[in-house]
Amino acid sequence: PFASKMQGRTKRPLGDLFGLTNFGVNLTTIVPGGVSALRHTHSKQDEFVYIISGTATLVTNNGRSLLTAGSCAGFKAGNGNAHHILNESSEDLVYLEIGDRSAGDQVAYPDDDIAATLVNGQWHFAHKDGTPY
Repeated sequence: PFASKMQGRTKRPLGDLFGLTNFGVNLTTIVPGGVSALRHTHSKQDEFVYIISGTATLVTNNGRSLLTAGSCAGFKAGNGNAHHILNESSEDLVYLEIGDRSAGDQVAYPDDDIAATLVNGQWHFAHKDGTPY
């Protein structure tokens, strides 16, 4: 039920084109009204975004801020500061998304009943109580 919330997002996995395995690089486009992901935080993975074009609304535990072309933001693993990006503008938002691929990473979603764990390169999703979807 959660995947439909990201219908306005397209990711091109650029790092995979070169066989990169230690970190991922995505070229992400979000249409007006779209969202990058459910608001989340990683236990082991650092994340970094660089805005190429458009205007992003970054939502974190600290509130909302605007990011425009040339702006960047980083999200340190394990700090509990949940985040996601909204496109509240009238133009497409395009940005680079870079993150490591730490085994055993766990993702918490404070606003939704879902949890994710990275096992052998594959994401496994369950309810917060551990019950599988």
